[in-house]
Formats: sequence, structure tokens, C-alpha cells
Amino acid sequence: MLLVLWMALPIGYPLNSSRITKMPLRGTLGVISANPKILRFNWASVAVFLCLSLKCTKLYERAEILSLRSYDFTLFWVTKDDWQSRWVESDWKRTEGKAGSFIHTQGKWHGDPDDKGIQTSSDAKHFAISAKIPEFSNKNKTLVLQYCVRFEQEIECGGGYIKLLSGFVNQKKFGGDTPYSIMFGPDLCGTDTKKLHVILSYQGQNYPIKKDLQCETDKLTHFYTFILRPDATYSVLVDNRERDSGSMYTDWDILPPRKIKDLKAKKPADWEDKEYIDDPNDFKPEGYDSIPREIPDPKAKEPEHWDEDEDGVWKPPKVPNPAYKGPWKRKKIKNPNYKGKWKVPYIDNPEFEDDPDLYVLKPIKYVGIEVWQVKAGSVFDNILICDDPEYAKQVVEDVFAHREAEKDSFEEAEKVRKAQEEEEARRAREEGERRRRERGHDHRGRRDKYRDKYRKRYDRHWDDYHVRRALIGFAASVFQIVSLPKKCLSSIVVHVLDPVKFIHLGQSNDA
Repeated sequence: MLLVLWMALPIGYPLNSSRITKMPLRGTLGVISANPKILRFNWASVAVFLCLSLKCTKLYERAEILSLRSYDFTLFWVTKDDWQSRWVESDWKRTEGKAGSFIHTQGKWHGDPDDKGIQTSSDAKHFAISAKIPEFSNKNKTLVLQYCVRFEQEIECGGGYIKLLSGFVNQKKFGGDTPYSIMFGPDLCGTDTKKLHVILSYQGQNYPIKKDLQCETDKLTHFYTFILRPDATYSVLVDNRERDSGSMYTDWDILPPRKIKDLKAKKPADWEDKEYIDDPNDFKPEGYDSIPREIPDPKAKEPEHWDEDEDGVWKPPKVPNPAYKGPWKRKKIKNPNYKGKWKVPYIDNPEFEDDPDLYVLKPIKYVGIEVWQVKAGSVFDNILICDDPEYAKQVVEDVFAHREAEKDSFEEAEKVRKAQEEEEARRAREEGERRRRERGHDHRGRRDKYRDKYRKRYDRHWDDYHVRRALIGFAASVFQIVSLPKKCLSSIVVHVLDPVKFIHLGQSNDA
């Protein structure tokens, strides 16, 4: 192998370790063999190439955050050890106190504890982070953009999309107003908005897809894949299942449509758009109109008690005539001249100018995450940019090999969360009761307190028996007032004010 490497070593090829470490073994060989010139035998150079290539192969196996796989199989990974050296957090909105930050974590639940992503960590904040990648162009190539995101929080309202950026970008100022070439991913808000964005940039203007694509809303990891082909067709996949597909010509308002309706066209006078017509050979049967609607009931019999002298001539009741078919109509047959429903024809759009490079994006140089979230906690991971849909599919399958473990971890986390919520609710109830007792707001104590208060105010020594006796006496006094002489009216006031005395007064003979 050393001999092969020495023979393939190009003249003057710089041993730049930062450049070589971005390539696995096969990518390095591909670059080296591209130059047929031979350099002198250099064991040190061969050893450096071999060691660094093997090191990159290990990085390939441990890669977990970002990859760029181009046509010549060059790979670019951000590993868990050096992600901060490759990702740059923006200062956008930081002076306003609205900038959030990312942390490197596997999340609250996961299938593989060694598989970590970057997670939003502050509620009600703007998050902006980007990484520079080797320049990539999709000219005459298929572009595959893929990543996974897991919403561990009750997001309420916020995004989970990523962006591909072209040209020079000041990563420290990367924000919502930074131009991008592609914006792709989910966006949630309440129960109404569950949108999956696919926004493409063309000649400096952003064009969202016209279709209403829906994203996933649960708390498990989901992969989102966008494939753009050289024929301007596309596919959107969620967890390796095609969610939608189509063409840039029809699903984005980037170019005017190829065909438009001919507004001057009119339906020809002889156009037959009736599928069925009356049978001209069908004639109405003779005597059809004389068939009565109802006939006498043949099963009816004259009652035995019927008297024609008193009741008149008996007539049987009428029943529907089974021979009556309603008004006569001709039979329907298929129209031999039927041409279908007439539609306005389409003609070539005079304003349409085709662009064979419609699918071509500006060379991609950065990948970024720029979202706003009411509640933070979204984990971004496994970002991949390549030209091989099958390779992207394999990445999803490899990650989903731990899918069941992730579900089990999620269920355990949910049990713990519910138990904590119940415990917090119990403690809150106990604390509330304790504070009410300290303030004297205990319901039972307050009820007894006010009951005693009202008893003191309204002759507490009176029981139900005395109350009933007083009411009965008061009623009796009403009847006796009528018989009292006018000179005794002055005593009524006394009787009313003291109903107990009035009872005794009513019982005396002098009353």
C-alpha cells in the first residue's frame, strides 16, 4: 500500500493537515490519483497521508452532527469533541437580550447515548448558529439536504428548520435577515400551524412551495429530506417515506407557467357534452295516459252491518295501482356523439422563458439554524448534504436502528415527568392549605366562626321550638287585630315588637 501511495503522490501537493482531515481514505486517494505526475520517494509524506487518512476514517465512524458528501466522495464532519470550533453562534439579537444559546447534548431521551446533537436552551429567544462547509454546487448534480430534529418541549410556537447559505456570511451577524438559498424544515404554532417549509431562492428572491406540506408533531426524532434533481423535479421525505414530489415549474411561482388558458376560446356550437340522450326509437304505449293512479282494493269486502238505505252504496277503498308508472318518459341511451365535458384549452404562455439552470443554486458555503421558539428544547442532529439519495436513506436506517430504544427512553421520561408533576401539585396543595390556616382562612374554621357570630347576634338561646312558637303566635295576633277596638290600636305596636308577650296576651281572656 505504501508503494501505491508513493506512486500516486502528486508533485508539489501540499501536506495541509487541515485539508486532509476533511477526507476519508477513499476521498484522499481520489484526490491524489487525479495527478499522474510522480514525486520522489518520500516515506515521511506517505506515512503522514496514511495516518491522517486512517484518522479521518475513525472520524467518519464517530460523526454525528454535520456532513457534506459531494460527487467525489469528500466528507466533512463535525464531531462531538470539536463542534464548537466548527459551529459559530451569532450575536444577532444579543444586545436586545433576545438571543438564545445552544448546548451539546443527547437530550432527555435518546436511542444511542453517544449520539448527541445541538439543542436550543432558553425559552422565548431567537437562536442563530452556523457552520462553514466546503463549497458545494448542485450544477448537473442531485442535491440532497437531510437532517433530524426532535421537539422535546411543548414548543407552542417556534421553528425547527435549517438553512443553506451561499456567498460570504459574517457568521457572528447571521440572523433572520441573512440571505439564504434553501430554507427547509418544520414550523409549529398552536394547533393550526404544522407547516413543513420548502423555500427556494432564485435571483435574490425567496419562493415558498405552494403545497401545504405537514410536519410531524410528536416528541420523537424525525428525519426530513429534500431532494432536488437536475431536471428540476423534487421529493420531500419524512423518515424515509415520500411525503410529496413534483416539479419546480409547477409547485413554485418562480417562472411564469408554460401553458395558460386560452381566454378567447369558446365551446363549439356542435359540441356534444351530454353523455346520455333520449332514445328516438322509444314510443309511448297506447293507452298509457289512461292508466289510473289508484284502483279499488280487490281484497276489500262490504261490511256485514252496512245498510245501503242509511249508509248509501258501499264503495271499496282505493289502493295504489301497480300498473301506474307515472308520467311517461323516453328511455336514455348513450350519446354516440359524446365528446366529454368541454374545457378551456391551454396555449403556450408568451411570457414564459425557460431557464435550464432553474434548479441550480448558488454554491453552498454554510449551513445554519435560525429559529425563534417560545419554549426551547429542540435537538438538531445528523445534518447531511450530499448528491446520493441512497446514501442519505442509509443514514436514516442506521440512526433508526435505535428507534425502539428511543421510544422506551421517551416512555420512561414521560413516567418520571408525570410523577414529578403529581408530586409538585401535591406539595402545592399542602402549601396552600398551610398558608390558609396561618392566615385564618381555613374554610371549616371560618364556617364555625361565623356561625357563632350570627348566633350571638340573633338570640343564641332560642332553639327551633321557641322560633316556631313565636311564629305561630305572630300569626294568631294578625287574626286578633281585626277584633281589637280602635282605642287598643296603640297596643299593637307593643304586641308586634314582643311576639312572645303577644302569645300570652292572646291566650288570656282579657284580650
